[in-house]
Amino acid sequence: MNKAELINAAAEKAGLSKKDTESAINAAIDVISQSLADGDKVQLVGFGAFEVKSRAERIGRNPKTKESIKIPASKVPVFKPGKALKDTVSK
Repeated sequence: MNKAELINAAAEKAGLSKKDTESAINAAIDVISQSLADGDKVQLVGFGAFEVKSRAERIGRNPKTKESIKIPASKVPVFKPGKALKDTVSK
């Protein structure tokens, strides 16, 4: 399912216009993204939690040349599914 299909399905389920639904989904994505950028955790009970994890600097290897390269430290967003989501998917 892509974003357009998500908007269509959510609009149909909620009984809203596609334009209103698109605005709501875009706003939710923007708020979650900004919260993660600010270092906050976003927890949606029953669905899951979004948070930022730090990856330490490490040494990698170029598989083509076998040369060692230094991979810099970074921050990555992660999602941990909630119990209700896990139960729904496993049915």
